[in-house]
Amino acid sequence: MSTTPTAEYGRAADAGPATGPAGWGGGRFGRILRSPLGWSVTGLVGVALVASLTATGPGPVPVLGAAAAVAVYALVMRRIAGRATPEIARSGAAREAVLGGGIGLGFILAALLLITLFGGYSFSWAGGGYLSVVWSAVMVQIGTAVTEELMFRGLFLQALEQRWGSGIAIAVTAVFFGAAHLGGAGANLWSALAIALQAGVMLGAAYVWRRSIWFVAGLHFAWNTVQQLAGVPVSGHAPEGLFTVDAHGSAALTGGIFGLEASVVPVLLSVLITVPMLVLARRGGGLLPRRRARH
Repeated sequence: MSTTPTAEYGRAADAGPATGPAGWGGGRFGRILRSPLGWSVTGLVGVALVASLTATGPGPVPVLGAAAAVAVYALVMRRIAGRATPEIARSGAAREAVLGGGIGLGFILAALLLITLFGGYSFSWAGGGYLSVVWSAVMVQIGTAVTEELMFRGLFLQALEQRWGSGIAIAVTAVFFGAAHLGGAGANLWSALAIALQAGVMLGAAYVWRRSIWFVAGLHFAWNTVQQLAGVPVSGHAPEGLFTVDAHGSAALTGGIFGLEASVVPVLLSVLITVPMLVLARRGGGLLPRRRARH
């Protein structure tokens, strides 16, 4: 009988570091470093540094950066946090990524179809060079999905969970995830709130359900890649896609120059995905209540 990702996580989280990871010493600095604040900040800095150096690199550089970010994450979690990392286990990784990708694909295609049916979008073929466009999109979006999920769900969410439980962790990481996307063209308070609700909350729910970085990275990857290839701005960044898109009518429907993620359509659709994920997470023991969080 196979072990579910949630069950594996539960054993890893309950075990905790018995005496602290070797090699980091004792004293006040060691205690701070081994605390959720210490290991999460250390990991966030490390993964963010790798991402900043590789995210926009040529060819497979973003994917190589993602692999390096996974290595940094594993090092921080095992050597500083002193815990196992079933969430990045190689066994079942492909299955989790495909499952998450399928959900992300269905979600974005449904949003694009509904907006188009309501007259918000019209598409035209962008022209030749489609192989290079697809290759570039896939490489960049793999790097983006993996590094962002390691930071927001792997490190930030899990650190908050240990202090305050899953509910608060999902809410706080969702707010920061929305705020992190304020740099794109057309970004405003609504776009940040929309991303917090549809992406931050949904990806947080996806993580506590499956307890797999590969699952949420697959969902995130499909989400961004389909938007980019469709020619729709991704968080305010105009993509080089297979199509060009013309937006018509209200920005509430189309998302305006910020793109699909500022439309009310995916916000509403995300509820239909997020609620079942949270129900399944609760049934599977993936939601950690505050009373069980470590202090």
